[in-house]
Amino acid sequence: MPIEIARVTKSFKDVRALDEISLTVEDGSFVTILGGSGCGKSTLLNMLAGLEAPSTGRVTLDGQEITGPGPERVVVFQKAGLYPWLSLRDNIAFGLRLRGRSNIPWREVDRVIELIGLKGFENHRPYELSGGMQQRVAIARALVMHPRVLLMDEPFGALDAQTRETMQEFLTELWERIRATVIFVTHDIDEAIMLGTRLVVMGARPGRVRLDAPVKLGRPRGWDMTASPEFLELKRAARRILAGQPH
Repeated sequence: MPIEIARVTKSFKDVRALDEISLTVEDGSFVTILGGSGCGKSTLLNMLAGLEAPSTGRVTLDGQEITGPGPERVVVFQKAGLYPWLSLRDNIAFGLRLRGRSNIPWREVDRVIELIGLKGFENHRPYELSGGMQQRVAIARALVMHPRVLLMDEPFGALDAQTRETMQEFLTELWERIRATVIFVTHDIDEAIMLGTRLVVMGARPGRVRLDAPVKLGRPRGWDMTASPEFLELKRAARRILAGQPH
């Protein structure tokens, strides 16, 4: 069953962050949530993770209300958050240890390392890895938990342009292989359109859904698609919304 966000509002003291958000996210889809700073997109992601509760409305998965974190939903943040004293392999396994796994499935850890293209780096410490490699490790740490839903909060925002593009291609290829549900928050218009099967654009605070549209670009996707009519139409609509104009 899908994720349902039903008429959700969120207020912090006197500030209304989200206003009447309603979305349905189908299993296996890749939804990008685009918005400017302060529009509430990360707050919405935190509610899906169970780290925040709505002020009103409901957030459900399989018809069950999300009231806290769960193993079926894993978050990847902008900072990789790796432990500097642990090897790449041990960093990936760390989440399993936190969940009380005494017998770590090392074959599964190694399979995920190969999946993210870092075989041969198992014993490297984070300081020996590039920013993009560190973020791959953070994604691998999430994947080894076998989540149904991968929640990503601007995971490439701190990377340089070239590394960011490489990571976007990597994530797209990875999603096509694993087909988990991905909800990806970003403030970058091109990134949102290039990655998603569906684009959700939020207006300024209080955050509301101003656009909810399928991304009708073929796959595999290349940056030559940024000149296609479909891409440019979505980009124009998104830019108008982010500028506070009617689309």
